[in-house]
Amino acid sequence: MPSDQLEASWIEAFETVLRLCRAEPGLPVCLLSESQSRSLNIALADLAAQRLGCRPFQVVMPSPPQTAPVPVRSTGASRALQGHSAALAALKSSPLILDLTLEGLLHAPELGEILRAGSRVLMVSNEHPEALARLVPRPEDEAPVKAAVKHARRSKRMTVVSAAGTDLTISMEGAMTAGVWGWTDRPGTVAHWPGGVVVSFPRAGSVEGVLVLDAGDANLTFKRYLERPVRLTLRDDHIVAIEGEGTDAELMRRYLAAWDDHAAYAVSHVGWGLNPRARYEALAMYDRRDTNGTEMRAFAGNFLFSTGANEFAGRYTEGHFDIPVRNCTIALDGEPVVIEGRLVA
Repeated sequence: MPSDQLEASWIEAFETVLRLCRAEPGLPVCLLSESQSRSLNIALADLAAQRLGCRPFQVVMPSPPQTAPVPVRSTGASRALQGHSAALAALKSSPLILDLTLEGLLHAPELGEILRAGSRVLMVSNEHPEALARLVPRPEDEAPVKAAVKHARRSKRMTVVSAAGTDLTISMEGAMTAGVWGWTDRPGTVAHWPGGVVVSFPRAGSVEGVLVLDAGDANLTFKRYLERPVRLTLRDDHIVAIEGEGTDAELMRRYLAAWDDHAAYAVSHVGWGLNPRARYEALAMYDRRDTNGTEMRAFAGNFLFSTGANEFAGRYTEGHFDIPVRNCTIALDGEPVVIEGRLVA
């Protein structure tokens, strides 16, 4: 992996994204981080903002101690703010926030208050800047994601099938759907970089069927490709059986059981990747400390299945899996949007 040395091309990547976020001279830009954040990305964000003539300032929170019964990764719900009134005041006064916390603010309890104040939040995923630079968003990335969001929002049913044995039905009525193309330029909005994904949070009682994770699919909580198939049976939104031989099924069974929380077995969100530049094989190219797996969530044509918190179904938990599944056919009201892992034009 490249060394943690500042590179001009990485600064330029951050500049490009800041421009897409409508950063301009004199704009206050808050760099939100925590004590365990990737210092290289903080430095790059700061230099890029200064080069654009912005007025960056830093809010650095202590990383909270681990309280869960198992290691926690990729929840999208940073606990770093912990309702800190002074930090929140600084965040709400900043038109643009670059979120450099480890887990990101996407499901953090403070996010709503920050967005209602008119701040726009760009989550910079905890990736090595080499990966961020490869996946700098482009203006043409916006339209396909917006079209996918509109299609999902007007649909009533999603079906997911595969040759491996997946046969899943999701009611889309009342689901909350959002898409991310890699930047935010409107007050009160949030996005993340890398982008290129659409996700829906189904209402309670919306998901039934079987999802087969085949060898070669990835469990991003464990940052590993599966070596053997794992069969998940879902009833009333929850995983009720995890079948399979070998390490992958055993890891999932043990990790979910460790939470002792029924909500950890529930569906968080479903969606599909739309980024043609994101690479499936990327997980094999980085040390685990250098990747958060966001690229894997976005690679074009994957079915992104997630378990854990879903506030739109009234479920809250830190137990969380993000699993991009390959070679699926995804249809909305019978109209395919992905066929055997390939996007429909």
